[in-house]
Amino acid sequence: MEIRLDNLEPGCHYHIFNRGINGCKVFENDENCIFFLQKAEAYILHVADVYAYCLMPNHFHFILRIKDDINGNNFAKVPNFGKVETGLHAEKSIASKQIGKLISSYTQAFNKYHNRHGSLFERPFKRKRIETEDYLIKSIICVHRNVIDLNRSLNNYDFSSYKAIVSGKQTHVRKETVIEWFDDIENFKLMHQRDSDYEF
Repeated sequence: MEIRLDNLEPGCHYHIFNRGINGCKVFENDENCIFFLQKAEAYILHVADVYAYCLMPNHFHFILRIKDDINGNNFAKVPNFGKVETGLHAEKSIASKQIGKLISSYTQAFNKYHNRHGSLFERPFKRKRIETEDYLIKSIICVHRNVIDLNRSLNNYDFSSYKAIVSGKQTHVRKETVIEWFDDIENFKLMHQRDSDYEF
């Protein structure tokens, strides 16, 4: 199926990811990462629960569950929301639309900040549906272990949900649910020390 027509289905888990055009950097500094996560909060939390994320210099990853009931009141400014059956204004497309708006909004700000123009990310964003709990666990591990490619420690990387999950700090990540999937926090940490056979 053409990826633009592959709607993010309510109640389903997805690995959402995207990279810069031709592998270009999409996060030049900490301020860019912080801003992107603020935008993600604004656009994604209305339509999905977040279970993991990682921002890398030239790409990002999210593990999401699309909410069963998306409150249409949050999208009052979207013309014809819920009144059409197909296209980005259809209720079934709103989660995809919100992720697209996150990417677009961030790109506009990034371009202004760095005095550039044009697209920043590949289009459309990539998505993989996660069908089993085993696959979900492997996906979370693989997303978090991205930082090893930067020669960074899982515990000390600020732009991955690993640190948010193992710390006592407040976060929008559904860390209690994630820890339950791993049985407990110690097993969560232990399993992250092993390579995952999940493939992007």
